[in-house]
Amino acid sequence: MRIFKNPNYDFMGTRKIAFYFSLTLIVISIVSLILHGGPKYSVDFKGGTFWELRFEDKNDPQKPVEVSIDRVRKVMAEFGLAQSEIKHYGSPQEISVRADVSRNSDSLFHEIFVKMQEAFPEYKVIEMRKETVGPKIGKELVWAAIKAILVSLLAILIYVRIRFKDLRFGIGAVIALFHDVTITLGVFSLLNIEISIAIVAALLTIIGYSLNDTIVVYDRIRENLIAYKRDVANYIKIVNRSINETLSRTIITSGTTLLVVVILYVFGGKVIQDFAFALIVGIAIGTYSSIYIASPVIVEWEIRKTAKAGATGSSRKPSKKKKK
Repeated sequence: MRIFKNPNYDFMGTRKIAFYFSLTLIVISIVSLILHGGPKYSVDFKGGTFWELRFEDKNDPQKPVEVSIDRVRKVMAEFGLAQSEIKHYGSPQEISVRADVSRNSDSLFHEIFVKMQEAFPEYKVIEMRKETVGPKIGKELVWAAIKAILVSLLAILIYVRIRFKDLRFGIGAVIALFHDVTITLGVFSLLNIEISIAIVAALLTIIGYSLNDTIVVYDRIRENLIAYKRDVANYIKIVNRSINETLSRTIITSGTTLLVVVILYVFGGKVIQDFAFALIVGIAIGTYSSIYIASPVIVEWEIRKTAKAGATGSSRKPSKKKKK
């Protein structure tokens, strides 16, 4: 199936504009992360307690109810936890509480639970889940997540280098993936969304998805480099031709995946909304980077390599001796 019939877009002709655009996004992302003191970590990483409650009508458990967050916060305030993050979780009758409590949480939250039952006599209060992570374990998880991403990038560099037998392809792929992860983290920082274990899983998924797009384009570039004469002018044309030949496949694959993830975001509920949002951002940025980051990197590499070889060759030419 082809969306574009014989496309002939000059992607490499606008690569400098794309570079500046991406650089702007990366700078904004890094500045946002610095101003916010790094990513906003969830309980998974910074330590604390996640508590999920469900409120049901005592006479009719199936009846939909809407619980007031202000009333829940008032109960938490009695225990000095008014600043906890309290929000509806999945439905208006379910509440999630993220509190900066990691010690003696069982006894404390038991007292809060009893008080919650007294404050909501009209409802049956059910404790759905309670998870506590210590600050030490949280820090270990942060480093484990960072190592997972860095190790995956290193493994990809080695794999692409071996597969294409050319270091520039590996470097181009890793730069594109670093670009995708940084901008996704920047979007989360700008929107003040927490980074949880699920988001780390989403980032690793984005790395794999973006790499797949990049490999498809690189494979076509390699095939065309063999089929056509290779000089600087032709190199740019070959890369353009390769991107245009894979454009329909890229748009269809990314479009169908985005459609599924958007549906997941809209109808999947609060539990997986952040995960789906990370995938939406990552897939969009990853599709862009496979065209405008990964491919232009190898073009710039070839241009500089050829220019350097030409300069070296001209400097080695013997000068003609003047006749006396």
